[in-house]
Amino acid sequence: MDCLGCRIANGLEPDANVVYENETLACVLDIAPFNEGHLLLLPKRHVLDVEEMDSAAAYAIMDAARLLSALLKRTFRPHGIAMCQNGGRFNDLGHYHLHLIPRFEGDGVSWSEPLRPHGAEERLAATKAKLVAALDGHEGQLPDTHARLR
Repeated sequence: MDCLGCRIANGLEPDANVVYENETLACVLDIAPFNEGHLLLLPKRHVLDVEEMDSAAAYAIMDAARLLSALLKRTFRPHGIAMCQNGGRFNDLGHYHLHLIPRFEGDGVSWSEPLRPHGAEERLAATKAKLVAALDGHEGQLPDTHARLR
């Protein structure tokens, strides 16, 4: 396997600190943690971005995130948990992974703001219309068949 994420998720990296795994995913400690307990959840089947993942893997990732968030809260008593996933060229591993990061007041971990103003806040109604129009006709592909387009 050429993909480091695949090797980690499938137990082929001997130094990976696996905290939890099942047939669909593996959860390991991040080697450069933002805080103690910083975890990565990786599917065992190779995907780069969330939309490439089948529903079973996506649900397994979120179920594990729920379980492991509770574990992190019990173990480290953080003030909160941050979840983050970077896709496309921002995915530095080249394999889908979801970060679970215990957060503490004053830890310095932050969600950064854009470097330059882009004016998107001025176009919320137009952005909504564009997204709803793009969803139209895709209802059968949406996970909740009872959802309504707005």
